Amino acid sequence: MAGGAAGLMDGRVLVTGAAGFIGFHMARRLLADGWIVSGIDNLNDYYDPSLKRDRLAQLEGHPAFQFQPLDLANREAMQTLFAGPHFDVVINLAAQAGVRHSLKAPHSYVDSNVVGFLNVLEGCRAQGVSHLLFASSSSVYGANNRLPYSVHDPVDHPLSLYAATKRAGELVAHSYAHLYGIPSTGLRFFTVYGPWGRPDMAYFSFTQKILAGQPIPVFNHGQMRRDFTYIDDIIEGVTRLIPHAPEAQNIWPEDPASSAAPFCIHNIGNHTPIALTDFIHTLEGCLGKSAQIEWLPMQDGDVVATYADVSPLQQSIDFAPDTSLHKGLQHFVTWYRQYYG
Repeated sequence: MAGGAAGLMDGRVLVTGAAGFIGFHMARRLLADGWIVSGIDNLNDYYDPSLKRDRLAQLEGHPAFQFQPLDLANREAMQTLFAGPHFDVVINLAAQAGVRHSLKAPHSYVDSNVVGFLNVLEGCRAQGVSHLLFASSSSVYGANNRLPYSVHDPVDHPLSLYAATKRAGELVAHSYAHLYGIPSTGLRFFTVYGPWGRPDMAYFSFTQKILAGQPIPVFNHGQMRRDFTYIDDIIEGVTRLIPHAPEAQNIWPEDPASSAAPFCIHNIGNHTPIALTDFIHTLEGCLGKSAQIEWLPMQDGDVVATYADVSPLQQSIDFAPDTSLHKGLQHFVTWYRQYYG
């Protein structure tokens, strides 16, 4: 089966957050590759749920796709889920996202990213899942000012609650890998963008505001750089990692990226940080319209730059994201105009 885990035929995979941006694209790719896909999502109103329902509508006609609305934090419902058909692979993409929103609604981050993820881990333990892949974030690097961000560097100083909960998820996953032998791969995504994206992300909200003739808020007076990563590159990286379940190391290495447990961490980013002002110019070109800019100071919890070192990813799966910003944004703008008319 193309893209499937080694040795699995007609394998079944659970995708949490299947109505979300990355989860939707992941489920669609897995279905194309021949997997049976079970998707769950709580369809919350962090952003417009109609977008989530429209993503699901793209999947629900496929005979190998099954969906149920379910909240990861609902312990009993999660136990029932994992008491059902066995999952060969679990890909946990459900999360409460957003650095700035974590300043306003902290409890939702702990409920989803810590309590909910624990319920996923308990399910994987109960079923003896062959490989758990879970979304982390570049935000975990926090106050680490060594660039590019490397999975071999310590990440002990998160700058937002969102980042802290994602780092907590990495640590809890490691403990379960150690205690119960669950092969687990953490995925640190870097500023993912593309069609069917999240309206709270800058590229999406900038597009809305530029087309509406409204000013766009640009923080730190534009002195920021981001490692923008196109969604198809993210999905390709995760798909290639599925058959590469980590194995325990014989000797404990002094390295945060690997372990004596079957556990590893990977960055998935475009390894090309782009200045925010250059990003805006590129988006203006794709839209054919200039932006009105409202220059603002740095936001609490944010970082000046992100930059992924993806050499371990390249060594593992012979792949690194490489979609250019212009190409990726043009794809997004084309989708945006079609979707919103």
